Amino acid sequence: MELTETWYLVLSALLFSIGATGLLIRRNPLVMFMCVELMLNAVNITFVTFSNSLRDLTGQTAVFFVLVVAAAEVVVGLSIVVAVLRRNPEADADDIAALRG
Repeated sequence: MELTETWYLVLSALLFSIGATGLLIRRNPLVMFMCVELMLNAVNITFVTFSNSLRDLTGQTAVFFVLVVAAAEVVVGLSIVVAVLRRNPEADADDIAALRG
């Protein structure tokens, strides 16, 4: 069985749906953060699939920049989430307002 671009797009849609559902349902900031990362990776799969099917490197270049932004997001976002969860282990997404000065 040959893997066509349809399979990759279905996989991407499934991963994005799982991430969006987790983001909407869960209130734990760490789980929400992982769901956003899952959604970003689903979009990356779509970019690479279309880049490959169109024989153009623009999509893969976009993936490179998305991964750079995701790495910066991990550095900043994860440190904020860990700081909030250390202060209050039962914190949910609404408790991020505690960081306001």
